[in-house]
Amino acid sequence: MAEKVLMKGNEAVAEAAIQAGCLHYFGYPITPQTEIAAYMAKRMPKINGSFLQAESEIAAINMVLGAAAAGRRAMTSSSSPGVALKSEGLSYLAGCDLPAVVVNIQRGGPGLGGIQPSQADYFHATKGGGHGDFHMIVLAPSGVQEMFDLTGLAFDLADQYRVTSMLLSDGILGQMMEPVDLAAPPPRELPPKSWALTGTKGQRKPNIVNSLYMNPEDLERLVMERYERYAQIAAAETRWEEFLTEDADVVVVAYGALARVAKNAIAAARAQGIRAGLLRPITLWPFPKAALQALAGRAKAFVAAELSMGQMVEDIELAVRCARPVLRCNRTGGMVPTPEEVLQKLEEATA
Repeated sequence: MAEKVLMKGNEAVAEAAIQAGCLHYFGYPITPQTEIAAYMAKRMPKINGSFLQAESEIAAINMVLGAAAAGRRAMTSSSSPGVALKSEGLSYLAGCDLPAVVVNIQRGGPGLGGIQPSQADYFHATKGGGHGDFHMIVLAPSGVQEMFDLTGLAFDLADQYRVTSMLLSDGILGQMMEPVDLAAPPPRELPPKSWALTGTKGQRKPNIVNSLYMNPEDLERLVMERYERYAQIAAAETRWEEFLTEDADVVVVAYGALARVAKNAIAAARAQGIRAGLLRPITLWPFPKAALQALAGRAKAFVAAELSMGQMVEDIELAVRCARPVLRCNRTGGMVPTPEEVLQKLEEATA
């Protein structure tokens, strides 16, 4: 058995990025993700990498763009208002078809809000993240081990599909400490970066990284090509976990830290004779629509558990095509539903 190390979620993200070959980190401190930057500041000089505390979040994301254009693995991290500042850069990354990794350890909002955990950036992450027609791959860990594992996966997926991957977590998981197996899985076989700006060396034509197209026919063609790639991602990379769904009359849909709360509520519900289960999206984009559609064929109701006013609930309702009722169990502003609150909704759904 591999030896495990006790780590914070934020530290696990940083170590995973280093093991994945990330040699360039650009960021700016903000609670509750600052440990990622602190870890990178300590480790990057020791591996001949570059750590730079940028003058702003806007500068940080554009530094990532520059490193990505050169074909290097680069990452930035922040918390909700900081990630909002990166929106333009996220759009430019998509328009240039550049792979990069962005980590959002969410906090309450809108505005500066508070430093307590939240999931209210769901719309921002899954509905684009900036202007124009594009998607990011959005991965949602529910434990510190997954903070490590999904960070490595984020880099591989970004390179494989030439997209931005976002690790969407929250202040609970970022600050939580759990044992972590630091053995990284074997890397994927990835395509060469023949498009990268590495200098022609007199051996090829110059590469151009660009997101400006004055001819609307050219821009439409490129957007259409991206959406063909997004369809491939949805077909091959959609991930989710099911827990006690085989005979479930009511299914909780929850991700991240709240999925852990939901499992406790489901255990209590089962003790009362309520056949409850859990579907946990691991990819928030692409969303596990087919899995929810299958469950809608036998479950009587769903409960959307979120740390927001109800954002993922819209994707659940679209996935099940309103064939089953979807109840909400949500808190916001940094408040977290208790297992008893989730249980109450399960009782309501089966009454």
